[in-house]
Amino acid sequence: MSAANLRARVRAEMTEEIKTVAKRHLATDGANLSLRAVARDLGMASSAVYRYFASRDELLTALIIDAYDAVGEAAERASAEQSTPLEKWLAAGHAARDWALASPHEWALIYGSPVPGYQAPEDTIVPATRVMLLLGATLTEAYTSGVLVYREPITGRFIEELAPIAASILPDLPARLVADTIAAFFQICGAISAELFGQLNKSVEEDRRGFFDYQLRAAAAHAGLTG
Repeated sequence: MSAANLRARVRAEMTEEIKTVAKRHLATDGANLSLRAVARDLGMASSAVYRYFASRDELLTALIIDAYDAVGEAAERASAEQSTPLEKWLAAGHAARDWALASPHEWALIYGSPVPGYQAPEDTIVPATRVMLLLGATLTEAYTSGVLVYREPITGRFIEELAPIAASILPDLPARLVADTIAAFFQICGAISAELFGQLNKSVEEDRRGFFDYQLRAAAAHAGLTG
């Protein structure tokens, strides 16, 4: 291994170690990360950490991108194992929920309250849309294969705004499908956040997966995707 490759490997390993420690701080401090605290846990001088991440915001961005990619990968992997559009839809939604339950602090980082003073850079856009695009692709597949139940067109200024997006996917794709995709994505995220943040306490206690499945199916049915 060349000296350059060795340095790159060491840098990559240290970068991952810093992020691992930072994720532990998410559990105790939320998004109020301190590079000094991370450096202290690593037994490093804070100046050494700054060689890997120039600021708290840069470290937050790395954690946010990792979280978006992780939940996106989980949803995509689960969806790919299914056959029908509805099965893919349900698998993707449940995979996102399972990931959130296993990584609640990372879910809170990307779908919780905005971090004061933090402005997400463009680097986060593509990872942030992975699950939404997967849902859209599933509805598009159902539409092109003729299994999406017809829904009457809807009107409104927002439909006019979404029409170019629909046309960029397929020339005759209804703008309503794009609207239904976005709406379903936020409904699914809201359902997961409600469970994680205690909104189901003293209501649905024993079968939260079943209740989530009900919400997934309701969002699918609203978009015209049924069994």
